[in-house]
Amino acid sequence: MPEPTYDVIAIGNAIVDVMAPCEDALIAKLGLNRGGMTLVDTERAKELYDAMGPAKEISGGSAANTLAGMASLGARCAFIGQVADDQLGEVFAHDIRAAGIDFETEARESDPPTARCLIFVTPDGERTMNTFLGASQFLPTDALSEDAIRDAKVLYLEGYLWDPEEPRGAMRRAISVARDAGRKVAFTASESFVIDRHGDDFRALIDEAQIDILFVNEGELATLTGKSDFESGLDALKDKVPVLVATRGPNGAVALAGGERAEVAAQPVDEVVDTTGAGDLFAAGFLTGHVRGESLERSLEMGAICAAEVISHYGARPEAKLSELVAPK
Repeated sequence: MPEPTYDVIAIGNAIVDVMAPCEDALIAKLGLNRGGMTLVDTERAKELYDAMGPAKEISGGSAANTLAGMASLGARCAFIGQVADDQLGEVFAHDIRAAGIDFETEARESDPPTARCLIFVTPDGERTMNTFLGASQFLPTDALSEDAIRDAKVLYLEGYLWDPEEPRGAMRRAISVARDAGRKVAFTASESFVIDRHGDDFRALIDEAQIDILFVNEGELATLTGKSDFESGLDALKDKVPVLVATRGPNGAVALAGGERAEVAAQPVDEVVDTTGAGDLFAAGFLTGHVRGESLERSLEMGAICAAEVISHYGARPEAKLSELVAPK
């Protein structure tokens, strides 16, 4: 195979984040799942938007955030995701291209509108996300650029997008294309509730050796393996996934690969402003290190630095130039 054009091509939700600070009392009043992510319908999305204070709109989506971080690190990236032919769809497309990421998926001309995530940020920096998936859940298989998938070192898939049927079929096809081309497949579990719904699918992909790099946080690891003990969860997966990355928030992260284990502490942060995107940017740093042939420990360190940057401000995409932050001192 020729040298790939892209380091990573990702498939994920094409979402615009709408973020606003709030007090804990509003979280309780609205009956929100504090610190979690809840899918909402059109009516609930309108109710929550009306209850928000002054908000800031920033393009988001888990896999797209990861690519934004990778692009800031100098990686070559492409994104596949569905927007509608509307104002937020234009915002998303502009933002991702402006970050230096190739994005060629055609906008959908009919309803529903482009996806949006309504994010309430409490004073401790915790984010409570309420996601209206809109057009993003109608990504068809024929929207895939199979040549681009073959032309990337790694195909990166977002667990959130496994929920709706149409993009789930598209991702299964993308896995087949990538594996036939000898490329690696990376997968992020995204959230425990996604594993609750589709854990059998995820475990089958793992057992069938379809996933080369798996990202989970501590809670997702427990849900996926049924092991409440962190080390037992790692043991359950370490021989099934070539590269396993498990994040533990302020307690750092662990990676296992080929009998090797590496750990890293969380990077110090003066103030945690907003934890939105911490996992996405950790994946950005780690994947960039991985495709460059860095060690497990160095890749984890890059992930921790990127995560620390994104939680120091509002929004799930980096504001600093990450390539400068991760450069060896």
